[in-house]
Amino acid sequence: MVEAFPIAFLFFAGAALLALLPKGALRAGVLLLVPLVALYLIWNLPEGNLFSAQLLNVELELMRVDRLSRIFAIIFCIAAFLANLYALHVKDTVQQVAALAYSGSAIGAVFAGDLIALFLFWEGTAITSVFLIWARRTEGALATGMRYLIIQVSSGVMLLAGTVLIWQESGSFTFEAMTLGSLGTWLLLLSFGVKAAFPLMGNWLSDAYPAATVTGTVILSAFTTKLAIYALARGFPGTELLIYVGAVMTLLPTLYAVLENDLRRVLAYSLNIQLGFMIVGVGIGTELSLNGTVAHAFAGILYKALLFMGVGAVLFRTGTAKASDLGGLHRTMPLTMIFIAIGGMSIAAFPWFSGFISKSLILSAASHDGYYIIWAVLLLASAVTLHHSGLKILHNVFFGRDSGLRPKEAPVQMLLAMGITAALCIALGIFPSMLYELLPFDVDYAPYTLTHIVTQFQLLAFALLSYVVLVKTGLYPTMTRNVYLDTDWSYRRMAPAIIGYAALMIGRIWTGITRFALRQLTDVATGLYKTHGPEGRIARVWPTGSMVLWVAVLLAAALLVNFL
Repeated sequence: MVEAFPIAFLFFAGAALLALLPKGALRAGVLLLVPLVALYLIWNLPEGNLFSAQLLNVELELMRVDRLSRIFAIIFCIAAFLANLYALHVKDTVQQVAALAYSGSAIGAVFAGDLIALFLFWEGTAITSVFLIWARRTEGALATGMRYLIIQVSSGVMLLAGTVLIWQESGSFTFEAMTLGSLGTWLLLLSFGVKAAFPLMGNWLSDAYPAATVTGTVILSAFTTKLAIYALARGFPGTELLIYVGAVMTLLPTLYAVLENDLRRVLAYSLNIQLGFMIVGVGIGTELSLNGTVAHAFAGILYKALLFMGVGAVLFRTGTAKASDLGGLHRTMPLTMIFIAIGGMSIAAFPWFSGFISKSLILSAASHDGYYIIWAVLLLASAVTLHHSGLKILHNVFFGRDSGLRPKEAPVQMLLAMGITAALCIALGIFPSMLYELLPFDVDYAPYTLTHIVTQFQLLAFALLSYVVLVKTGLYPTMTRNVYLDTDWSYRRMAPAIIGYAALMIGRIWTGITRFALRQLTDVATGLYKTHGPEGRIARVWPTGSMVLWVAVLLAAALLVNFL
């Protein structure tokens, strides 16, 4: 029975059932039970191509199970369970159905053994996830959702086009490692790059995620970008270009993360930085680096979800996630503060937290293969991450200037979800073998060497000291209500301005042409009236002769047309 159907269909069936069930305990049970049952099934699946189906004479491989697909499916199930637990108070049917369908589409994609099946689930994630943005039901969320949907569907179009070209070249739809060179492979890389938030292509992330609902942002943070990391690890391991793309991604969003006032946008930029680490690992392409990419994706889903949960709880209780409007919340939200601190230490790679045992694999791979400049860039990005994803949030939300807000602690289900996620972040950091045993390749790596621990503590101590000095001297940017646009300025400001100017110019040209044509027609009509009108020269002089002349002309024209 385990081998008889794709796991994604379990999520789709659950989503359909949710739409029929009344709100209450039964619906909540389905939301929590589906990911747990799926996790049990995935854990016990044998390896191999377990399920195929025919679609228009094309055989779809819907359940290709190996160590790479299994570990991504496992963390997707865990993320779905934690996100649904966090959102257990939500009674919105649209969000609940979308969350399950979105999770199922992502799991279906990682088990897809061919490019056609990948495309179907790829587009499934785009269509289902946008409802988590629209569910906020504001004018801004509607516009943001439309931008998000256009970009995500465009990624799918590139994937489909690349698939067709690859099939024409090779006669196969199999999704496997490939080498850049043909137009089809470049289209696939660009398609994956859009979802992975490549430089100049990933502004949708900081635009869309903060626009979603409180719980929707947590769900969004887990699947779309990590699915792209899986696709890159499966399709383009060892593509050296990705090393430099990933390195740029670890630095480019840093300034925005420091300046940004909206804390959910800060975390979105921080997510982009962590994706850069993973993409560097894919580009290096060794077993060590690919293990690092997968481990960092696994750990990153957990600690990033924890940070989004914490900030979401603050937003839920206070109605704002603006750093300029917050402060002093340690008095009434101490548990949320602790969980955010654990998430911050995990993302900053403190020893004995999950980020430490995953980032170290990528850093070691970079130095081992001679990419010393890349190694230094990643080390710098890791230190700066402590600034914006740890210290900035803790300082501005829970300490610093007292905002006078005294909200209640987060609801019980939110605290429970954050507590489980925090416990996993610590457990993975203390017992790295829990994660290493699941990785695609056998691991012979010891993260807890004296040199590594001392080096990391020195780096973090320097980052902490620099933050304190910058804040005390007033050099650290003050949080204001400004909105900072990055490359989304191109379609949020520049494109509308260009389109508006073009429309204005076209309107003026059309008006000029219309006026000119009307003036010419008026002149012709006036001339004809003066000549042939009741008072015209022809009418006065030869009324009968003029009529006979025109009849003759018309007859000649008719004969000529008939002859031709």
